[in-house]
Amino acid sequence: MPTWVYNPHTGGKTIPPGIKTRTERRILDYAAKHHAGKFARIDVRFRGALCYIDVYSEPDMPRASAPPPGETREQWIERLRNTPTHLCRIRYFGNEDRWSFAWYTYAHEKYEPSFLITGEDQGTPEEAFETSAHFL
Repeated sequence: MPTWVYNPHTGGKTIPPGIKTRTERRILDYAAKHHAGKFARIDVRFRGALCYIDVYSEPDMPRASAPPPGETREQWIERLRNTPTHLCRIRYFGNEDRWSFAWYTYAHEKYEPSFLITGEDQGTPEEAFETSAHFL
């Protein structure tokens, strides 16, 4: 007989519209209160059981920096402004305060299951943002 093993990084439940709205508001409010000035804007998007959190920053470019071939300086700056920094992905299982967490690793260009700053493998959207905000 097969043994069932709980895995907080697979499955989940489709996120209802009301929870999407509340979760986005929670993330945006937390980020504004605790990390103002570290980003220009935040994008919170949902797909199935997943919530993705990205930030956008104002490029810090020395005046003497030359744009890549084929782009004006203005085009280059605008492209960088619109390139997200992927922070994390959280997975919904039916409880607004218990989401699993995966941070985005640029070394592998994918989301890697991880633990929150609390040491837990599940937690609140605010804990997920705080854990990944260390990379801002």
